[in-house]
Amino acid sequence: MSVASFCDESQSEARRIFEKAYEQVFGPQGCTLHYDVNLVGVYKTNGTIWYKGKKSKFTDERVDAWNDGVTHYTVYRKKKLIEIYDATSDKRDKYASKFKFTLDDFDYSMERTNAGIMITMKQRRGAKGTVKQAKALIDAQTYAPILIKVKVALFWANIKISKFKSGGINDDIFVFPRANYGRDYRTEDHR
Repeated sequence: MSVASFCDESQSEARRIFEKAYEQVFGPQGCTLHYDVNLVGVYKTNGTIWYKGKKSKFTDERVDAWNDGVTHYTVYRKKKLIEIYDATSDKRDKYASKFKFTLDDFDYSMERTNAGIMITMKQRRGAKGTVKQAKALIDAQTYAPILIKVKVALFWANIKISKFKSGGINDDIFVFPRANYGRDYRTEDHR
């Protein structure tokens, strides 16, 4: 086997493993996970998120958000504010729009460690995504994500994942519960 074909095979295996983890998170079966984000010590947050296809819900110390695939609702509890956007609008979340990519944007490599499989993804020349480099630590047995490091511009965001569960997510969780937020909540509709 030549060095070039070994590298191609290794890259294919790394991408295949990453795609298995990605599918567990964003696939039609849905998932839930707890996350702890640290953006170079400047910004820290944690919360819980649910995904199912194009739908999502998350909650952290200051915000609750629902995306039913058509409409995105963000509730700022302290401000007593509800913002409404189209589900695909970049303006719906000031952080999510900074992490755009497709799986084809990267060259993949991998390393097996005691903690799991570390997949490194480096952006290919000409890729249009905003993620320049990413590393994903994936459980070697289940392919569940454990840790993700994402480089955007010059900064790294570290995202620790715990309480990961793939499957069994009911669509009702993605419906915005308007009745839970009284008349003292102001609404801004940006659709």
